[in-house]
Amino acid sequence: MLTFGNLLDLVGIDRASVRLLRHQDNRYPGHPSPYALWRDNRPRFEDYQTTQGYGDAAKLRAPLWASFVGVPERQTLFVGLYAAELVGPLPQDRPHPVHGEPELAGSCNFYRLEQRPELAEYAGRLWIEWGDGFRAWIQRGDTVSKPIVELTRTFGEPEFPGFSTLILKLSEIETLPSSWSVALTSTRGIYLLTCPRTREQYVGMASGAGGFLGRWREYFATGHGGNVALKSRDPSDYQVSILETVGNAATIADLLFLEGTWKDKLMSREFGLNRN
Repeated sequence: MLTFGNLLDLVGIDRASVRLLRHQDNRYPGHPSPYALWRDNRPRFEDYQTTQGYGDAAKLRAPLWASFVGVPERQTLFVGLYAAELVGPLPQDRPHPVHGEPELAGSCNFYRLEQRPELAEYAGRLWIEWGDGFRAWIQRGDTVSKPIVELTRTFGEPEFPGFSTLILKLSEIETLPSSWSVALTSTRGIYLLTCPRTREQYVGMASGAGGFLGRWREYFATGHGGNVALKSRDPSDYQVSILETVGNAATIADLLFLEGTWKDKLMSREFGLNRN
C-alpha cells in the first residue's frame, strides 16, 4: 500500500521534519471553506495558512508543512508542501482571508511560508485517507503514514449532475464548483429540504434574484431561513434537492401554485414542516 510517507521518502525528506495540516474550517458559515479558497482564490488560501493560533505553536514546530484540505464526501486532498518559519505575533491588522473582518495585530501567530518544489506535481491530484481523527488537524509526518486512495491525472471538478438529480447538504453549498453555483444562482423553482434527524420535509420556493443558491444560503446562515416551523427545530444540516424548475417568464403566482401542488403531493403540511 502506497502512503504519503512513502512519497516523502522517495524525494529524500525526513518524515519527522514534516507536519501534516488538514484544513477544514467550519467556524465561518456562509463563507468559503479552505477547499473553496484553494480552488478559487489561491492568494487568499495562502494568507489563511500564514496565521495560526498561539495554542498550536508547539504542534506546528517543524521546518516543513504538508498542506491538505478536507473536501465533503471526497476524503482529503494534498495541495502543497511548504517551508514554514514562525515570525511571531501578527504584526498588524489585516482583513481575515475567509470572512473579511479585521484580524487584529497580536491576536495570533504569523508564519512565513514558501512553497517547495518537492511533490508539487501531486498538488490537487493526490487524495489520502486522513483517518478518523479529523479534530487532530495537525499530525506528525513520522507517526501515521496516510494511505493514498487516489491519484488523478489532473485536478478537475465533477460536472453539474442536472437539477433533477442534484442532492446536497446545506453545509456543502459554499464548496460547490463555480459552474454549479452559476447554474443554481440563475435558476428559480421549487425545492425540498429534508431533516436528517427527524426525516421531516419542507417544500420551499426560490423566487429571488439569487435563485436556488441564494435561498439555500439563507438557510445555511440562519438555520431556518425565516420559516416558522424550522425555527421550532434545532438547526440541522438539511439535505436539499430540486423538485421543479421554472423559466424566466414564470411569475410569483406561478411559483406559488407549483409550491402548493408539491406540498399537496408530499403532504408536507400534514406530516412535514410546512405550516401554510
